[in-house]
Amino acid sequence: MANFEELGVNDTIRKAIDEMGFTAPMPIQEAVIPKLLTGEKDIIALAQTGTGKTAAFGLPLLQRLNLNTRQTQAVVMSPTRELCLQISDDLKDFGKYMDGLRVTPVYGGAPIDSQVRSLRKGSQVIVATPGRLVDLIERGVADITTATTIVLDEADEMLNMGFSDSINAIFDQVRGGILQDNPDNPDNPETPDYPAKPEHPASQADSGLRTLMFSATMSRDVEKIARQYLHDYEEVVVGSRNEGAENVDHTYYMVQAKDKYLALKRIVDFYPKIYAIIFCRTKVETQEIADKLIRDGYNAESLHGDLSQPQRDQTMQKFRQHTVQLLVATDVAARGLDVDDLTHVINYGMPDDTESYTHRSGRTGRAGKKGSSIAIVHSREQWKIRDVEKIINKKFTRGTLPTPTEICKKQLFRVMDQITKVDVDDETIEPFMQEIQRHFEYFDKDDIIKKIVMMEFSKFLEYYADEPDIEEVRDSKGKDGKKNGDSRRRDRDGRDRGPEHRAQQGYTRLFINLGKAEGFYPGEVMQFINQHCSGRGRGQDRARQEVGHIDLMSHYCFIEVPDKDAQNVMGALDGTTYHGRQVRCNAEGDGKPEGAFDAPVQREHGRKAYDRFDRNDRFERKDRNGRKNRRDRDDRPKRRDDGRPFMKPGKKKNRQQGEFTADDWRSLMANNRDIEFRGEEPDFSEEGWARRRPKKK
Repeated sequence: MANFEELGVNDTIRKAIDEMGFTAPMPIQEAVIPKLLTGEKDIIALAQTGTGKTAAFGLPLLQRLNLNTRQTQAVVMSPTRELCLQISDDLKDFGKYMDGLRVTPVYGGAPIDSQVRSLRKGSQVIVATPGRLVDLIERGVADITTATTIVLDEADEMLNMGFSDSINAIFDQVRGGILQDNPDNPDNPETPDYPAKPEHPASQADSGLRTLMFSATMSRDVEKIARQYLHDYEEVVVGSRNEGAENVDHTYYMVQAKDKYLALKRIVDFYPKIYAIIFCRTKVETQEIADKLIRDGYNAESLHGDLSQPQRDQTMQKFRQHTVQLLVATDVAARGLDVDDLTHVINYGMPDDTESYTHRSGRTGRAGKKGSSIAIVHSREQWKIRDVEKIINKKFTRGTLPTPTEICKKQLFRVMDQITKVDVDDETIEPFMQEIQRHFEYFDKDDIIKKIVMMEFSKFLEYYADEPDIEEVRDSKGKDGKKNGDSRRRDRDGRDRGPEHRAQQGYTRLFINLGKAEGFYPGEVMQFINQHCSGRGRGQDRARQEVGHIDLMSHYCFIEVPDKDAQNVMGALDGTTYHGRQVRCNAEGDGKPEGAFDAPVQREHGRKAYDRFDRNDRFERKDRNGRKNRRDRDDRPKRRDDGRPFMKPGKKKNRQQGEFTADDWRSLMANNRDIEFRGEEPDFSEEGWARRRPKKK
């Protein structure tokens, strides 16, 4: 293996990285650094997270700078504020002994005035988020027309976050494009409409601009941006494309959705020395989980986009200093973060795309250390586990949640280990020993040990004393790898409608003919149910209705309620309306899901055309052939008001026999005997009387 000197890194930079503990180059550094120092081609570098990509582009970038001028010579773009600051700090550390080096980070969410002042002093390297850099360019503060190198770090995430227009603008500026021609106007920060870029930029190599892209995954978006911005580029891949980190073990626990938080607590309790990032899918979920952990006594903080920049900086500082043990974060906020000695990454549910999982798991197992990536999933997310396995070329291990007894043993050993490792300062404690001995003279050694241990250990004993084991959901595949029956739902045409969900024990699964197309999302579902069901059949108890799993489709949904409440919920919801739509609610399996596509209820003079009436008369029940049930057919009136039987329309022989008369219309009207016309009564027996225009002869 070559060393940094053999790779061509100069003495000044080597002195700094030696102090940082760099002994030998990582594989990505060994592959990329010589190409960047001696070649002129554009580079795409793909490597697992935590393998030293920042040093791979940072060391040669700094070595090629001209420190005799403060003109901007390199622009490094990153998707997030935290990653921007991290890259900036790393570059400053690498160039610690480079006299005259100036590296300026610019990013949104922070006061722009200080960034403006720093840029006006000049900076050879600008590390930026795309949106803030475009803003500074338009203000006439950031002049990057002299830049010869552009680095896109985590390019796929920048595209996912919608930075493509800003990236176009930055490349235009570097090439002396449209932004250079427009007059700078600090009072008019609107971004102009940039023309579409050609598929192959003209004479990029001739202009001296060099573009470098670094990422852990090679998605279609990254390939697209490579074709758009890079010229005659070389691809450097360390390992396999999109492969997961080599030193990370992947484990998943499958539980019911309602038990996910309890499973998270058990995992955290089972690893007393855990130092982890817990990834959530949304900002709201991130804050909720962090608040629950803090309330339950865990040392946790949240990190997401709704926090101000000072709050995010303070949180990251505490986490890096190990003041905070658990960081609950979103994918975007934690993208690219480099934290030393991270033991675990916990996925509180699987992300929507496999690339995000690769970046998540890459937060641990960095720089050759071992790490563990844990996923807490429910049965509907099992297919995501299989997809990720194919992409990262790694197998997940199905884990079994630790039992209360196992957790208590682990915590007991932790307390004993802490006691044995306490350093005793005899000189400091000696003046108090006489009083201490007198206080404990009636206790024997065993009693004192028990009391000391219980001080730290009692909360776990109390919490887990009566805690039952969490019921884990069985895998949809048996031990032989074959599926346990057909777990997919299919419609009448045999088309696949997704995995079948069965109600959990003690719950009944109910059908409601409202779905996403009607705006019937989980929040609206709970509000609608509680509005009609709270306190129904429970005397004075007005508690909210307990609801389990909710399965939303386009035009209908399924909900799970406790068995004891099922009849009350069906009785409360069946026959109501939701935004003018008649609601049907019945237990799953009581015939096919009727009414999923019923038309909205008609209204009359601003009021509903019907009111809630007897349950037996609410709907017309149909059999499988679409015919009305016999009960409904028997309830129809058999004769008209004049005593003559109704006849089926459309049969010409009935009309010819005179069985339909001009007065038949009265049977269709309410209070038909009292109707009077303003003028002459029409002759309804005449053919075509209702036509707007006379029938052509």
